[in-house]
Amino acid sequence: MLIRLFCSFLLVLALNSCSLVPSPLGQILSGKIYWQGEVRLRGDVVLEAGAELIIAPGTKVIFETPRSGEDLYLEHPYFPGSELIVRGRLLALGTAEAPIVFMAADPSGEAGSWGGINIEDSPEVHFSYCRFIQANSALHSRQSWVTVEHSVFSNNHVAVRFHDTHLLAENNLFENNGTAIRFHFGSPVISNNLIRHNGKGLFITSEPRDYRIENNSFINNFPYQVSLGEGVRSAVDLRNNYWSESVGSALETLFFDGRADDWLGRVEYLPVRTQPFKLEDSE
Repeated sequence: MLIRLFCSFLLVLALNSCSLVPSPLGQILSGKIYWQGEVRLRGDVVLEAGAELIIAPGTKVIFETPRSGEDLYLEHPYFPGSELIVRGRLLALGTAEAPIVFMAADPSGEAGSWGGINIEDSPEVHFSYCRFIQANSALHSRQSWVTVEHSVFSNNHVAVRFHDTHLLAENNLFENNGTAIRFHFGSPVISNNLIRHNGKGLFITSEPRDYRIENNSFINNFPYQVSLGEGVRSAVDLRNNYWSESVGSALETLFFDGRADDWLGRVEYLPVRTQPFKLEDSE
């Protein structure tokens, strides 16, 4: 009995040194934080610079509707609704059997039911085997280093958006989002992803640089497989991807580029992959 009590005391000490779950009210998170089980956030929660958040496999992070005065960050680059604002280091490493889920409190809620995970000047953010559902912008990164792999994005206004970010996105499923991937500048590697049934598969708003976007499958994204913003005047290299439409006018009408507006650069897409890339976890 004494041994059991002593072990319980040590467990309490260990948990006090590494916070498991924050209060749902918006706050600053500092030090080293560990989340597991079910974590509920309400309002805007900030992981401060120098802090580290580790999220265990199988965790559900649930974003509740903020009450009056709790939605502290409303203006761009933030979004309405509860948000996790990341200025430190975040590791969310799930497994195929126990993914980490980021979702709204109402499982039937629409896209935009919570704000997103807003990443600012972070030295490292890594998501693996995660699911992002019902956000305004599920991942929004600025001037950070971000890896996202083996993850699913569905029913978000925008799945991944970034500005001046080093992004590695591989082996993900983007499905039924308003826009799958949107970026402004940045140096992304986007490969081996299945991007299907979104309003826009890829939306590039300003000249990309040092980028590689290849070996992805773009399937039935409508009205645009790819849309270029007015800041993109040069050709965009999207060769060696798979497209659900036949090469030629059937596909090119789904590019909003220099073919539709001569102010814009053109999507260069030949040669194409002849077979779609298939994820192990997708149908």
